[in-house]
Amino acid sequence: MDILENIKIRFKKANIVEQLIYINLGVFFIVFLFNTFGFLFNVNSNFIVDWFALPATFDGLLSKPWTLITYGFLHASFLHILLNLIALFYFGNLFLEYFTPKQLINFYVLGTVFGGIVFLLSYNIFPAFSNQINQSILLGASAGISAIFIGIATYMPNYQLKLRFIGFIKLWHLAAIWVALDVIQIPAGNAGGHLAHIGGALFGFLFVSFASNTKIDLLKPIRELFSKKRKPLKTVHKSKNVRKKKDVKSNNQQQIDGILDKISKSGYDTLTKEEKAFLFKQGKK
Repeated sequence: MDILENIKIRFKKANIVEQLIYINLGVFFIVFLFNTFGFLFNVNSNFIVDWFALPATFDGLLSKPWTLITYGFLHASFLHILLNLIALFYFGNLFLEYFTPKQLINFYVLGTVFGGIVFLLSYNIFPAFSNQINQSILLGASAGISAIFIGIATYMPNYQLKLRFIGFIKLWHLAAIWVALDVIQIPAGNAGGHLAHIGGALFGFLFVSFASNTKIDLLKPIRELFSKKRKPLKTVHKSKNVRKKKDVKSNNQQQIDGILDKISKSGYDTLTKEEKAFLFKQGKK
């Protein structure tokens, strides 16, 4: 009981990325527990995979519509989940530096759905999959993770990551390599998985591009953190001191907006010491 209680406490204290990691690990453990029982009782199928992985046929989807989301929490092997969760940890936490937990969940779930749709359409359209369609299923968090990664890379393409033995690399360069590897590996195997990754990436790119073109302020939650609601004055008379304070607030807000725009284009690391100190000071007010 102490172990379960400890897990509950850790889960509640964790951020949304860590919670998604815990959920994926929990499902992974359950799936392989069923594999063990299946082996012992000589059962070739796995109940969890059969009911929650996404089938490649539209008939299969109609009979199990929830699989369009649930497949994104299933994994086939330890290496499969390890690589996915490492990517989720790093790109998910980078995403949270600029967006809200709710937005991350939206990208993860909708990227999963979009990846599943691309998988279904591909297997029902392209002749290359005609002999595999009835036996093929999709599972893995990669589509949702791709949506998160490509989304943040589209939003701030010039943000630089420092990779060991390589040095600094721009986020859009890393994103281009990520997508290119999926494209060239389609004929090599796991075609459905690679197509789903591309679908998730496409969602992340299109969503952020649409938001940018329609002038939707994706940094609104951060701006609201530094913005203060102005209370109406109780008297009509406005002194010079009041005007000066308002001018200071207006100038501060303009400077904050400029710094946030710089972060969105080039990344936090490009700020000067003075800009970082100013942003920190304003956040404490």
